Amino acid sequence: MSIPSGPYAALKIPDFRLFISARFCVTLAIQIQAVVVAWQVYEITKDPLSLGLIGLAEAVPSIGVSLYAGHIADSFQRKRIILICLTTLLVCSIALLSFTLDIGDVLVAYGVTPIYSVIFLSGIARGFLTPAIFSYMPQLIPRELYPNAVTWNSTLWETAAIGGPALGGVIYGFLGITASYLTDVLLMATGLILAMGIANKSLPEKTEEQGVIEKIRSGLRFVFRHPIILGAISLDLFAVLFGGAVALLPIFADEILMVGKVGLGVLRSAPAVGALLMAFYITHHPITKNTGKILLYCVAGFGVSMILFALSTNFWLSLGLLMMSGMFDCISVIIRGTLLQTLTPENMKGRVSAVNHIFIGSSNEIGMFESGVAARLMGVVPSVIFGGCMTIFVVGVTGWVAKSLRTLQRIH
Repeated sequence: MSIPSGPYAALKIPDFRLFISARFCVTLAIQIQAVVVAWQVYEITKDPLSLGLIGLAEAVPSIGVSLYAGHIADSFQRKRIILICLTTLLVCSIALLSFTLDIGDVLVAYGVTPIYSVIFLSGIARGFLTPAIFSYMPQLIPRELYPNAVTWNSTLWETAAIGGPALGGVIYGFLGITASYLTDVLLMATGLILAMGIANKSLPEKTEEQGVIEKIRSGLRFVFRHPIILGAISLDLFAVLFGGAVALLPIFADEILMVGKVGLGVLRSAPAVGALLMAFYITHHPITKNTGKILLYCVAGFGVSMILFALSTNFWLSLGLLMMSGMFDCISVIIRGTLLQTLTPENMKGRVSAVNHIFIGSSNEIGMFESGVAARLMGVVPSVIFGGCMTIFVVGVTGWVAKSLRTLQRIH
């Protein structure tokens, strides 16, 4: 069987099309939910720290199960894991919807605690989902198409990340919170149905380690003994941890830029707009040289964008800076994703993805908590400036220490 070619090669494979369509719907639902939950919690509490606690409520369980989840993804049928996790996320979406229907006045009686509880459960599900998805995707395509598939996967993710916040803000602003959560439920259900249609794939031959602990350790050893992978994910860990302002966008939208709920949705979607444009460009013009230096420059550019965003009081300038941050971040995501897929053996992808999730995925949520704490201690604008400066500092340190990453030319 011939391997498809061209910028749309991966999309010519039916199972891959189903896979990214399902992920698109699920990501769209998650993004809508994130906007609505953040605004709902902030309306109830009016406390920046409460926004950070949303991230913490998801990150703690996600980190807690991640290494074991990686072992599970390398040991059991990956499609079954994905379906169980998506079903759990659907239940969480339904629970959030039920809180808006005045059934027992749950939020009146317990405040935002029920919302945090649902987010905690969704964090467990996403902790198991991430390594299963990462390790399942390469089973659907030939190895030669990994870079193209990673780029398209990122493109569809960014498209959902654009549509989700904007759609969530518009629906919340014009139709209310119940309609927003109902949309979340319908999209999550659609993603689950699409995932059911993907073909079952047998697991690659298992590694020789005996016992759960030793299998987990082997995944950790692989990452920490591979300087290029370790350098790439460490760089993004600290950049995401310190450099993001997403958790504080409700405050920027409400008190600094004064654009309300719809404006919040537009601001939330701006980084993804930039990322989508960049992903589409890379699809047609792949990165073929100076890969390591490009990665370092782009993470530094992300930090600069965040500093300038914090200083801006103009909505359109802020929007443009967020778009720029998305462009820089997209390049980083594509390079790191291609590195992990290409350099990791098939039978270790779940465990290596789990380590990456702890470094990167959960750092988004911990970064939300850090942003909330820093905003409480330093003020909203100074906290974002500090985060951007720390991002640039980390890039400098990583570029100096990780020579193999700095000199990386191509991903083979």
